[in-house]
Amino acid sequence: MSLLAARDLAFGYPGREIGRGIDLAVAGGEVLALLGPNGGGKTTLLKTLLGLLAPLGGTVAVAGRPLAALSARQRARAMAYVPQSAASPFAFTARAVVLMGRSAHAGLLAAPSRADRAAADAALARLGVLHLAERPVTRLSGGERQLVLIARALAQEPRLVILDEPTASLDFGNQGKVMREIARLRADGLGVVFTTHDPNQAARYADRALLLRGGTRLAEGPVAEVLEPSRLQGLYGAPVELVRDARSGASAFLPG
Repeated sequence: MSLLAARDLAFGYPGREIGRGIDLAVAGGEVLALLGPNGGGKTTLLKTLLGLLAPLGGTVAVAGRPLAALSARQRARAMAYVPQSAASPFAFTARAVVLMGRSAHAGLLAAPSRADRAAADAALARLGVLHLAERPVTRLSGGERQLVLIARALAQEPRLVILDEPTASLDFGNQGKVMREIARLRADGLGVVFTTHDPNQAARYADRALLLRGGTRLAEGPVAEVLEPSRLQGLYGAPVELVRDARSGASAFLPG
């Protein structure tokens, strides 16, 4: 059974449809990458899958149950959301931010238990940022904040993690940390959905890809079938070249 499934989904805002006709499914231990240009509807689609926006048509199901039938706490136990990293106006400590993820289990206003604190510290340690636990997030770099947000998602103990451009504005080293964590989530049996502008990230770390332009699905399927130059050219409206190294066999997509 799929952890997340959408059928003939129409999404957008009241009075303004962004896209329609979206079919997708994500199983445990599977990674789905959403690719598309800015303004193509990726973030709006994610918010609809999470239940933050109501579908304009079609259905969304979580582990076989209609998303609309789940309470906010049930959704939080099933799915965790990692938004794009942004500066916080509040000087919460990194540990306090991660403990917010435990509200799916203890309630928003409940005092954190010893088990909650242990889960938060374990998530911080897994991301290699436990030493930042008492530092205000206002004093963290963009990469450090993004790792803390992923730790918050892990502290929820979800079955599915949804990440919106998780490497946006990160330096090369922190991009690698985030993408390796996505690979670890898959290895742990979680389902993962992430958006990206980089087809090379999708080719290396995802099992399936969905190409979205102007709210329209251009293609969806295994990355080896979907990610090819002509489709990517249609997606981004620009030349794309697949470059292969003759000695190693490694390949990469580059702007033409």
